[in-house]
Amino acid sequence: MAHKPLCHVFTDDPNISIPNLIATLSVIPLEQHGITRNRISPCACKIISNLQQAGYLAFVVGGAVRDLLLGLEPKDYDVATNATPEEVRILFRRSRIIGRRFRLVHVMCGKETVEVSTFRGNLPVDKKNTIKEDADEHGRLLSDNIFGSQEEDAMRRDFTVNALFYNPASEEILDYLNGFNDIKARQLRIIGDPLQRYREDPVRMLRAVRFVVTLDIKMDADTVAPICNLAPLLQNVPSSRLFDEILKLLLSGHALTCMLDLYAHGLHHDLLPTLDLLMQQTSGGHFITLVLKNTDDRVKQNKSVSPGFLFAALLWHEVLKIWNSRQTMGEKSIPALHKAMSDVLIAQNKKLTIPRRYNAIMQEIWVMQPRFLLRKGRRPFRLIEHPRFRAAYDFMLLRCESGEIDKSLSQWWETFLNANFKEQEAMLLEDIGTKKQRKIVSTVK
Repeated sequence: MAHKPLCHVFTDDPNISIPNLIATLSVIPLEQHGITRNRISPCACKIISNLQQAGYLAFVVGGAVRDLLLGLEPKDYDVATNATPEEVRILFRRSRIIGRRFRLVHVMCGKETVEVSTFRGNLPVDKKNTIKEDADEHGRLLSDNIFGSQEEDAMRRDFTVNALFYNPASEEILDYLNGFNDIKARQLRIIGDPLQRYREDPVRMLRAVRFVVTLDIKMDADTVAPICNLAPLLQNVPSSRLFDEILKLLLSGHALTCMLDLYAHGLHHDLLPTLDLLMQQTSGGHFITLVLKNTDDRVKQNKSVSPGFLFAALLWHEVLKIWNSRQTMGEKSIPALHKAMSDVLIAQNKKLTIPRRYNAIMQEIWVMQPRFLLRKGRRPFRLIEHPRFRAAYDFMLLRCESGEIDKSLSQWWETFLNANFKEQEAMLLEDIGTKKQRKIVSTVK
């Protein structure tokens, strides 16, 4: 996998072959695809059965079908139907209509929530074959609530592998765009004109990276070609959507590879410019690599991962750089750290806004870092009592492991935490003085 920036490979007008997109229905029987109805979520089957009994078309669609064909266990199930959101809402008591840009229905079934969407239709275009309404000046769709046929719905989806419809009743897959063969070939192919489809929703570029990495498939040439040139369009996407998609990448179990691919396609500049450090042989690059590997290990072991911890790590060396710069100019350490934190968060929120609930965790982790240097008197005991101590401690261990600060600090704390009270008291008495400790400062290498 190439991790060098790829943007220079393409010109401002990439030579992309735009296929004459024609949907042709293929019915894939059970004998060919191998997905029996008992592998489908009982809740999804029940919802589909109720819709079909009421006279509507209804199918499992999208990622669940794709994942089952790839031998993976779907995380959730989506249903597509020709019933409108209001008609779905009437059929299911425990349901609610959500969304403005893309109206759909959440149907609650036990502890499970199944997303039910109405078939989307073709968007209206003008004489120049461009979208007439509900799009901004860059072509990004502001709403997509035009309903249509199942065939039109398939063509409105992002990639062919996500445009497959599974009918539990007949155990058949309906394939309009050769998505079944693309899955067998492990190929990710965008539906329609790549330039137009990415402009309609720039988040598709991030989704493409995630699918390639997590599903172990490859983008075809036309799908990958315009990504670098269109990366700046991410600036026009609501920050909440961007944050959700970045979080999916980070919590995918393949965070390191996903971040390297973001860098390779030039998608990181307007999201997390600090990822430039990944490609540098410095303590900063080593630190981010360690954090992402650690995250992947935790996800694969089904352990919890704190988004606040993750973003604190991704932005730490920006904080550290400004913190050291302010101290060099004569500012006192702690006020300089608080100003550095503020500067970094303000700059980051202009690109990718991090929710406030995570900002608080990040700042607590950062503020506690200099306190690990103060190992005299009652300070270590007070630090241990802090509710965020464990996260800050793990953060400090990674800083030591990356070479940012001396490993003797982590060794001291590991010994201290495993000692009994008398041994801890003895360590404090034997420790170096506070003034001398404060000379042990972090540096960006």
